[in-house]
Amino acid sequence: MEAFLSNIDRVVDGFSWTVRLTLFSALFSFILGILLTAMRVSPVPLLRGLSTTYVEGVRNTPLTLVLLFCGLGLNSALGLSLADSVALDVFWWGVIGLSAYTACFVSESLRSGINTIPLGQVEAARSLGLTFTQNLRLIVIPQALRTVVGPLGSVLIALTKNTTVASVAGLGVQEASREMKLMFDQGVAPVLPTFVGFAIGFLILTLPMGYFFGWLSKRVAVVR
Repeated sequence: MEAFLSNIDRVVDGFSWTVRLTLFSALFSFILGILLTAMRVSPVPLLRGLSTTYVEGVRNTPLTLVLLFCGLGLNSALGLSLADSVALDVFWWGVIGLSAYTACFVSESLRSGINTIPLGQVEAARSLGLTFTQNLRLIVIPQALRTVVGPLGSVLIALTKNTTVASVAGLGVQEASREMKLMFDQGVAPVLPTFVGFAIGFLILTLPMGYFFGWLSKRVAVVR
């Protein structure tokens, strides 16, 4: 364990990249998820069809393939670049891949929350003259978000663990699991203590999330 602790600066650096990858991906997937949800409940058939096709298609595709498409397809084959630095370039492609994938699960969670809202509230808002967008922004989405705090917390925990895929799916994004593999390859620390140390690191990240979102879901629950 001494050898592992002597490389604690590398462990902290790896997890700092994991946290950044998680936060940016969570932000963008949340925004895209709300947009997809709005399209799925839209009165416009074309928007509903596009959203349904995207959500059903991407969420049933392995995350590895989504990240490979970003890393090898868009970045390598087409030569698209998002930053001058290679490390930042693969980081942002990882964010895009994770966001595109996770947004589908955010959208499904929000749609299930919308289904719990009584139809009478929506009809009352229409009778008051609210447009579809105003109805969604003022009445539907706020209540749906309060209903699905728990499921959204589970999506965030899954996203945190999914960041480990970004280092092996043709991107090589710097994050905790990649740092662990580099330590294995370089032989700077024994395998078992290093593995246990990184596993504890992920538990430190995910367990508080579970407790926090469990508490928050009870705190903001809609009483019907």
